[in-house]
Amino acid sequence: MNAVYLSGSGNTKHIVTLLLNELGADGISAPIESGDAEKALEGEEIILAYPTMFSNIPYLVRDFINSHQETWKGKKIFLITTMGLFAGDGTGCAARLLKKYGAEITGGLQIVMPDSIGDCKALKKSKENNKEIIKKADQRVVEAVKSMKEGKYPQEGLSFAAHLAGLFGQRLWFYNKTTGYTDKVKINPDKCVGCGICAKNCPTQNIKIEDGKAVSSDKCTMCYRCVNYCPKQAITLLGKTLYEQPTYDKNSM
Repeated sequence: MNAVYLSGSGNTKHIVTLLLNELGADGISAPIESGDAEKALEGEEIILAYPTMFSNIPYLVRDFINSHQETWKGKKIFLITTMGLFAGDGTGCAARLLKKYGAEITGGLQIVMPDSIGDCKALKKSKENNKEIIKKADQRVVEAVKSMKEGKYPQEGLSFAAHLAGLFGQRLWFYNKTTGYTDKVKINPDKCVGCGICAKNCPTQNIKIEDGKAVSSDKCTMCYRCVNYCPKQAITLLGKTLYEQPTYDKNSM
């Protein structure tokens, strides 16, 4: 079993890695923007994992699915989404698109992980709370793998009820936030030191260093890598103030 994932703060990568280890799978696991993602798609059974954004697929993931439409036919796909609180049919959104291209959806798993949006006060929790969230997430993965080994794959987010929950719970109100890339990344030139960490880690190469400062374009996928890893806290996206920089490593300390 191979895996392809989008992970901004490390949450999704952690879940995918743990699941593969528990399964004893020795296939390829690759970020969606890397060259190894193409190799991972050569497998017959593939995990596709990503953070849910407003009960929808991140645009980068949707673009990836559409650009490889000929690849999905006949593939067995298991979907994983991570979320701060609510996912609705986060897996179902990708499932419907993949089925259109001939994929077989074997199941879905939706896991709550620490919130990764550092420039918004909503969903902010203490370090101890986040440790507990990760502990519960790990337990859920272990339980899911036990069922998968028995041939019973979780079906989370794939039902019609989940579809309605995602549609009316978030997607109708925030659909415009996931229909394309955004140009809303804000970089404070007074704080930026031009270290290049943001540019190096951006999955869409949306950020470049020009004249010693980071400059953003219009292809942000809202993964929050740049916001969470900037050593000078110079970047914001949804909010105007950075309250914390949540990454999996920090949440697990």
